[in-house]
Amino acid sequence: MSRRTMLEFFAWYGVAAVLVAFALLIAGIVDIHSPIYAILNLTGAIGIGWHAYRKRDYQPVVTNIIWTLIALWGLVNILK
Repeated sequence: MSRRTMLEFFAWYGVAAVLVAFALLIAGIVDIHSPIYAILNLTGAIGIGWHAYRKRDYQPVVTNIIWTLIALWGLVNILK
């Protein structure tokens, strides 16, 4: 798999992960304190942020760095 293909894969994974996390939350399948919810948001934000960084699109980079930090903070609190 080429580097470009991997970058695109992780970007699309990121989009899917964030949307699935939100859908699971709205459907009542997970709650906001679920590790699955936090992990999907964390990995999704990393995928989207990395893609945006590589494309030099800095607004989504900043948004997804913040999203990553919030998700990481949530996951740490959940696992305490």
